[in-house]
Amino acid sequence: MGMRRALLALLLCVAAQAEDAALQILQANCLSCHGATAMGGLDLRTRAAAEKGGTRGPALQPGHATQSLLFQAIQRTSALQMPPGKKSLTASEIATIKTWIDSGAPWSTPAQPAPQWWSFQPLKPSPLSIDQLINAQLQSHNLKPVAPAPKRTLIRRAYQTLHGLPPTPAQVQTFVQNPDPQAFEKLIDQLLASPRYGERFGRHWLDVVRYADTGGFETDIYFPNAWRYRDYVIDAFNADKPFAQFLQEQIAGDEIWPDDLALDGGFQVPPEKQRHLNAKIATGLYTIGPVYHEAGLFGGQQRYEWLTDVVDTTGEAFLGLSLGCARCHDHKFDPLTARDYHAMMAVFAASDEREIPVIPKFNIYGYKSGYPRWLKVEELKTALNRIEQTARQRVVDKVRARFSPEILAAYDTPDPKRTPAQKLQAANLDLALTEAGLKENAQGIAADISYTPAETQTRETLLRELGEAALKANPVPQTATVLGPADKVYDILLTSRGDWRYQGPQIDPALPAVLAAGATIHPQTRRKSLAEWLTGPQNPLAARVMANRLWHWTFGRGIVATPNDFGRQGEAPTHPELLDSLAADLIANGSIKALQRKILLSAAWQRDSTAHPANEKLDANNRFLWRAHRQRLDAEALRDSVLFSAGALNTKMGGRPVIPPLSKEEYSVMWAREQWPEARDTAEHDRRSVYLYVKRTFPLPMLASFDLPDNSVSCARRDSTTVAPQALTMMNSTFMLAQARRAAAKAQKASDPLHELWQQTLQAPPLPRQRQKRHLPLHARRPQPPRHLRPQTPPRLPQRPARPPQLRQGRFPVYEDGQGPPHGLPPRLQKARPIRPRNQRSF
Repeated sequence: MGMRRALLALLLCVAAQAEDAALQILQANCLSCHGATAMGGLDLRTRAAAEKGGTRGPALQPGHATQSLLFQAIQRTSALQMPPGKKSLTASEIATIKTWIDSGAPWSTPAQPAPQWWSFQPLKPSPLSIDQLINAQLQSHNLKPVAPAPKRTLIRRAYQTLHGLPPTPAQVQTFVQNPDPQAFEKLIDQLLASPRYGERFGRHWLDVVRYADTGGFETDIYFPNAWRYRDYVIDAFNADKPFAQFLQEQIAGDEIWPDDLALDGGFQVPPEKQRHLNAKIATGLYTIGPVYHEAGLFGGQQRYEWLTDVVDTTGEAFLGLSLGCARCHDHKFDPLTARDYHAMMAVFAASDEREIPVIPKFNIYGYKSGYPRWLKVEELKTALNRIEQTARQRVVDKVRARFSPEILAAYDTPDPKRTPAQKLQAANLDLALTEAGLKENAQGIAADISYTPAETQTRETLLRELGEAALKANPVPQTATVLGPADKVYDILLTSRGDWRYQGPQIDPALPAVLAAGATIHPQTRRKSLAEWLTGPQNPLAARVMANRLWHWTFGRGIVATPNDFGRQGEAPTHPELLDSLAADLIANGSIKALQRKILLSAAWQRDSTAHPANEKLDANNRFLWRAHRQRLDAEALRDSVLFSAGALNTKMGGRPVIPPLSKEEYSVMWAREQWPEARDTAEHDRRSVYLYVKRTFPLPMLASFDLPDNSVSCARRDSTTVAPQALTMMNSTFMLAQARRAAAKAQKASDPLHELWQQTLQAPPLPRQRQKRHLPLHARRPQPPRHLRPQTPPRLPQRPARPPQLRQGRFPVYEDGQGPPHGLPPRLQKARPIRPRNQRSF
């Protein structure tokens, strides 16, 4: 009896161990996708759910492993192969699952999901420094770091990285000659404290959040307050706003700090309320996305498209995940479901675009008290329109006089009441009015409206009065476009393959199930709940993503080379412990500048970019940082550096976007000339590129030539191409020619113009061999007008030399190798290889 009991206890123990082993395998490999997220409708947290299965049918048949869909998938012998990707379970793990199912699949306790993908796991920071972690990787791959960069290279690299501008020759010389061992550290502190830092790194962040001043598509509607968000970003980097606060303000600044400027009187906004106002302006992130103008005719579609843009941008910018892949169906690779996607849409469904004042109530009343001045402007415009209509009607009457009374009667009949015959008759007059430019037309034809002498005199008087009145009128209070509570909160219904008209089940606001870790969304402050969870200690993604972006912007390549995709389709980190250490530092200290400083002071960043043959054989792409990455200047840094070298850069900060002038050819391809009202102040044309007008359908051609990103979606990293238009832009564009003349004029004031010009552009003196390459001294070169303004003279064609007699007779000369060709052959034939007679050729 005792033996039986012992044997039974042993069997129960073995069965329990087999159950534990099987459930641990499921937990480690399956529940990230088939847990709470239930991808494909399959939930493997309980036996009942596994037996129920998903869209493919029951996954588990206890006692029959070979007939169970679960076992067939992990065995990878059918079309369904799990886990997805190339990674499969080991033979012992497959055997464990088979034994467990054949024994009846005992399942005493529910399995608990645990995110297994590296980016979902808690941070595991290392106590080692940046250089210790990088050098450990180098040693493990038999790589040797190259020597540190020279001081002249180092200061130019630091300025371009942190400011997007070159240093002055005096700054280079001072740094090179400074014997202080702390000189570079002090230089970094100086650069981080400069307002140029926020302009440079603010531009990086604007790429991530797809910033633009217009909505895109055909009409490309204008966002009058988008620049306020741009200025917020620049100020946030300059002020070193804590990392968590920077993210929270952009997602839910209005819900976290819901102050109203009208509650306190006075002529100035109190400082605390000004900070809270800036937090609301930060939510402008969600008001600058692409907008399809005609979608305004279909409110449901417009709302749905806005929500998808919001969720996609939030996922890529803050979570580093391609949430958009789950819009129409469950994500094919990451544990994100369509239900998760729509739950995130529901988080933003209670919000809508708002216009809020940025001035106190007293100032708003000041605008209203001056409104009669604007009424005068409207009256003057009405008077001008009357003259316009009278003169226009004369042209219309002139066209109508060419047609018979029947056609005129048909045209004057309202369209719904016209007979088929009248519609044909009316079309003739309609065509004539269109060709005369009296109706809107695709050819852009405008009617030639002439005024009588009396009309002309009255019109000129009214125009003068209108201009004077408009200067005194200011009827529009200053506002900011932000996100605020919606007037009506619509339910979010699960769609079918992205069709917003499909009426599926209602989805409540929630966080992605695989990442939520028990966190929920408060129904009254949905975005605040999202922001607090995103920056909380239980969520490692946001800090990892931001730390990786800082590394990418500093080194030119991230520790994760796909900054917007930390999922299975993205690249794995080259230095995972280093990334976690940087993220932990960002959470603990909150200072972006402090982390930036630590990165810049590392030996890895200060290395030279020289080649090393042995290293290149092992790591040609420099993934493990044995040298510094060679980086191209991006479009904005290139333009700004050219202006800086020419001594023309205007460092004025902030304000509405500057619209620079274009060439005649560039204007000719625009949809409408009035869409590009260039700045009349020429000094504004030399502002930094971050302050230039960003038009989605027409990026500035100078910048577009140098890989300006598509700002209709988040840009994680810019392309770097080498194409012919870049060289042509550098040589022939109006902008480059103008700056070249400026630089030359500045250099001519020096005793050695060539030396001065070299220092301005390259921050180094010319070498002797470089001096010898010049053909004329700078003072002998006269400035030339732009190419399109030079007098056009027909080119002189070179006179063709007389053809040799042999060629005139149609015979090609034959000569031996080593002997010169017959006298008189043109140069292009003198280099030709001898051609045998037809009967001696071989093919």
